[in-house]
Amino acid sequence: MARTAVVAGTAQAVGGRVARNQRTRWAGQEQQAQQEQYEAEQAAYQQQQSQAQMAAMQAELAQLQQQQAPQVAAAPAAPAGGDDLMAKLAQLAQMKDAGILSDAEFAAAKAKLLG
Repeated sequence: MARTAVVAGTAQAVGGRVARNQRTRWAGQEQQAQQEQYEAEQAAYQQQQSQAQMAAMQAELAQLQQQQAPQVAAAPAAPAGGDDLMAKLAQLAQMKDAGILSDAEFAAAKAKLLG
């Protein structure tokens, strides 16, 4: 009888330890899964913020371009004659410096003027 009690007590202690170890392992796995989910949510949030900032910058750029367009149209006409080519080149350079024309657009317009 005493032997049975010792064996039963030992089995119960070992079983309790195994159960505790499993609970600890499962808790660790659950915590790791929660951490991974949190990191994924953070990455998604940061991506949304970046996209919102990019959209705001694009809207601001479009607004600035619309504001500059009338200024270019209101530029004075170039005098006739040989100075006409120089005036047009100067106007293109000003447009490029103002950011209205890209480098490629400037080069194409310049090549067109120079023939």
